[in-house]
Amino acid sequence: QVQLVESGGGLVQAGGSLRLSCAASGSIFSINLMGWYRQAPGKQREVVGTITSMSNTNYADSVKGRFTISRDNAKNTLYLQMNSLQPEDTAVYYCAARKRGSLVGRMDYWGKGTLVTVSS
Repeated sequence: QVQLVESGGGLVQAGGSLRLSCAASGSIFSINLMGWYRQAPGKQREVVGTITSMSNTNYADSVKGRFTISRDNAKNTLYLQMNSLQPEDTAVYYCAARKRGSLVGRMDYWGKGTLVTVSS
């Protein structure tokens, strides 16, 4: 099992920045992909971006050039640096992880989420 705990959410003005963290614990060795997802009020959850064990990243078009995913393997921590935030970025942000051997597109572990609110 893997436990994921997000932190760093809060209220920020449009144009501002915020950095989210996701602390992972448990069977870390079983993970080969991690990612950030978000769910805005009244909308479906969507992927923000992912990072492989080799630190290759992919981002949703809506955040490319503004958000950056990174990882610190020594600290078992995943980060999401968010710049130039806009009100449409307001959502609960979730950290997720996929086990080796799981189906592509499936995430096996989820954090409880952290709320990001961007005011205009």
